[in-house]
Amino acid sequence: MNVATASLFALGIAITLSCTSKINIGVLAVSMAWIIGVYLAGMPLSEVLIGFPTQLFLTLTGVTLLFTLADVNGTLGRIAARAVKSCRGNLGLIPVMFFGLALVFGSIGPGSIASVAILGPMAMAVAGQTGISPFLMTIMVANGAQASSLSPIAPTGIIVTGLMTKIGLPDTEWYCYVIVMLAHTIVGFAGYLVLGGWRLFRRSAGGKPLQVAAEIPNGQPAGGRFEPHHLITLTVIAAVILLVIGLDVNVGMAALAGAVLLVLIGAGDESKAIRGMPWGPILMVSGVTVLVTLIEKTGGMDLFSALLASLASTRTVSAVTAAITGTISIYSSTSGVVLPAFLPTVPGIVLRLGGGDTLAIASSMIVGSHLVDVSPLSTTGALCIAAAPANTDLRQLFRSMLAWGFSMAAVAAIGCFIVFGILLSR
Repeated sequence: MNVATASLFALGIAITLSCTSKINIGVLAVSMAWIIGVYLAGMPLSEVLIGFPTQLFLTLTGVTLLFTLADVNGTLGRIAARAVKSCRGNLGLIPVMFFGLALVFGSIGPGSIASVAILGPMAMAVAGQTGISPFLMTIMVANGAQASSLSPIAPTGIIVTGLMTKIGLPDTEWYCYVIVMLAHTIVGFAGYLVLGGWRLFRRSAGGKPLQVAAEIPNGQPAGGRFEPHHLITLTVIAAVILLVIGLDVNVGMAALAGAVLLVLIGAGDESKAIRGMPWGPILMVSGVTVLVTLIEKTGGMDLFSALLASLASTRTVSAVTAAITGTISIYSSTSGVVLPAFLPTVPGIVLRLGGGDTLAIASSMIVGSHLVDVSPLSTTGALCIAAAPANTDLRQLFRSMLAWGFSMAAVAAIGCFIVFGILLSR
């Protein structure tokens, strides 16, 4: 067995064990990366550990620390109560509200990751206060954020616009934005309703005060009035949002600075917040990224994509490319790895197949790679897991989101075949 095959096999083992055992997949992934990288590939350990996602780790740490502080001091509990009130107590409307907020926020500039980083903790706090399934809330807030991914002024939108121009498809930025937005809106609402969201429309919060798991300094219920430290916390969160939108500041570092400020002025309890942070999920995602980076270095990803690409024909190319990019994007970066690697190959694919629609194939890659990004192995999914309420079964949530991610690869393949391979073929 060569190194590329071994690295792919290791990822398969890690994913399988994450679904069948209690081991943290991040710890397992790092251990496997060490064995394969050092003892099979002959790499120095430092090269293997280059794959540790420092920026992602800081983003997760900064954002979760800021919002854990906001949870501990009772701010998120009060926001949760007002979110219920804004929906007139109808539980079914609350996830819908967060879908819309995530879509609008991400579209005005920050993009999907920043959108779910800011709104995800609030949405999951509301889920914890109201009894809404964290999985259903994740489907809505994460798909709402992902729907904004290719806004022409969002980071991923800018990347894709440049790639499309390079393959001879200029002026398609709004087209790309709309197809991704429609795809996530359709699967988000369909999944929400089919998996039980429709039952929530028959339920009401009943007007009862919401209780938060964390201690509130003044002992008031979560639905109580905002005290000065709550208003300060909201001001800091708003400042972080404005910095991210207006000055393109890194959301993780801005959140970390905001958390430091809250602690310094006495608006948050650092020790309680650090103890309450979801270190397990943060380690889970960071560790898997180390193994995925090794797979890329050893050629495992090329081996996998070549195997799937050999199945394509001019009739099935939309389905196959959506499946390839979707499956790889489950455990790799859509904007940083998958699209930069695959979009430039579109003209060559058309040439080797002896025909095909360049725009249709590119569209299939874009939609396929984005639909799976609610996977817990993606940043969007990881942020939602990290913000899950304290009483959440994290392993079950992880497994449900992983199943959702893999199912979306199949949904993308079928949907792209119908839309781009049949209805819009030219």
